[in-house]
Amino acid sequence: PRVCVVGSGPAGFYTAQHILKHHGGAQVDIYEKLPVPFGLVRFGVAPDHPEVKNVINAFTQTARSERCTYYGNVTVGRDVTVAELRQAYHAVVLSYGAEDNRVLGIPGENLSGVYSARAFVGWYNGLPENRDLKPDLSCETALILGHGNVALDIARILLSPLRLLRKTDITDGSLAALASSKVKRVWLVGRRGPLQVAFTIKELREMVNLPGARPVLNPADFTGLENAIKDAPRPRKRLTELMIKTALEKPGEKTMEVQEVVAQAAAPREWGLKFQRSPQEVLPTADGRRARGIRMALTRLEGSGDSAKAVPTGDMEELECGLVLSSIGYRSLPLDPVVPFDTQRGIIPNSSGRVEGVPGLYCSGWVKRGPTGVIITTMNDSFETAQSVLEDLRVGVLDVSASREGFGAVENILHSRGVRPVSFSDWEKIDAAEVARGKAAGKPREKIVDPQEMLQLIGH
Repeated sequence: PRVCVVGSGPAGFYTAQHILKHHGGAQVDIYEKLPVPFGLVRFGVAPDHPEVKNVINAFTQTARSERCTYYGNVTVGRDVTVAELRQAYHAVVLSYGAEDNRVLGIPGENLSGVYSARAFVGWYNGLPENRDLKPDLSCETALILGHGNVALDIARILLSPLRLLRKTDITDGSLAALASSKVKRVWLVGRRGPLQVAFTIKELREMVNLPGARPVLNPADFTGLENAIKDAPRPRKRLTELMIKTALEKPGEKTMEVQEVVAQAAAPREWGLKFQRSPQEVLPTADGRRARGIRMALTRLEGSGDSAKAVPTGDMEELECGLVLSSIGYRSLPLDPVVPFDTQRGIIPNSSGRVEGVPGLYCSGWVKRGPTGVIITTMNDSFETAQSVLEDLRVGVLDVSASREGFGAVENILHSRGVRPVSFSDWEKIDAAEVARGKAAGKPREKIVDPQEMLQLIGH
């Protein structure tokens, strides 16, 4: 059987890995629109979380398997259509993730100084499409809308001491911009309360312990929560306890060295969590061009736990900030008119990864279940889709007796359209060049951010 996977992030690689492992004869081709593989592991995971990127080693093993081939620099839907792939392969799996972000839908969100988290993360992580973002970091106060791990990542990158960032694979350009940044205060704002935050304890603890940055949490936000979390699941309980402890601690109550206490109290930078506020408008400067603040509606919660809804109380509040980052979620886009797409939920309608009404077409990852969860969530989700493919092969839903040409057929199509794919060994040359450049600067790698430069490097 010839199987093709569209997208080389965790969803694509885990789907390929599972099929190769559990079917001794399957050939899997992975298509990626960028020259470089690994999706959000390369472009989403924070530069100061290198341990999370270790999955790249397993993906590399998969890509080097003789039954797996990687074709980078190929945009499915443009260079080759899904219909053409379906003619060339017995099964096609769409694992192309979430390439867009949810919009706030409020006045002023297009002012300069307002960025999506997706673009900002892409900028410091070297995603080619965001390399020219040039965010303005000349203000003292930044505001991040959202209480997820991505929001904490951004706050940490904005406030981290440069000596810590210099040792990471953060891009050269963003490091230079952060070196001259004036941002010293970051507010993380959410519509709901402390019991609904989406970030996890590991990320919060890292933020609380960030050198040179002081947490500012309002004790009043946590009144009565000890009782409310008595029967909460353990992760939620521990997370809330850490927030309460951080809110109530006076500098000096911590069991830390005297000089640490002094350093913490005099910390030049600070960050804090604000709850039950819903953005209504980004306020413009006098010339109408830039963001100078944000108007928020105060909310009250109806219901409890994860299903609590934020309802406006009618009260408003304005907060001054020159940088607004919207971290309210990623969004998948339709890839090709022949693929069904639920625009409401931003996913491909499917059952266990089988695309509804299109036999032989599958999906995995964020485009299958929505843009939530960590790499392990995507792994399990991709194994489920791979299992559906294997099952359909076993019971004959996928007719393997009809021979399919696989890449042979696609190669002719790409050639006729002037598209030259990038191989995995091409990527390994780019990888080696990045690592060498990084070594010279004392970093794990220096990412190349321009696709043209990548292609020149491999003689394309």
